[in-house]
Amino acid sequence: MPKSARYPGLTLRILTSRSPAMGPGKAALIEAIDQSGSISGAARELEMSYRRAWQLVEAINASFREPLITTATGGKRGGGAVVSELGREAVKRYRTMESKASRAIEADVAGFSSLLKPAARRSRKD
Repeated sequence: MPKSARYPGLTLRILTSRSPAMGPGKAALIEAIDQSGSISGAARELEMSYRRAWQLVEAINASFREPLITTATGGKRGGGAVVSELGREAVKRYRTMESKASRAIEADVAGFSSLLKPAARRSRKD
């Protein structure tokens, strides 16, 4: 989910018959891998375990007609991960849908927000 997201807000998940194909966590992971060039770097950035990041990469790749993320192991410079053009396109389309859906329900979210307790304010200790 983008760091600029406001709460409450919308969480969009694109579902298949087997599992979610894309959601905020998977989109963020793909973006972080694309930026860092590695699954471990992306996991650190997103404060998730390396194992969980790998599980998500496997789930992502299993949901699409071709892998969105490819990996290389070992070598002089170590391994790495690359997001395919299809992966970038999938995230771009997901972010577009997420933005459209958020705009479409903006007034409803504002109305719903009025039903919630105000966020707790932190007190400053002098």
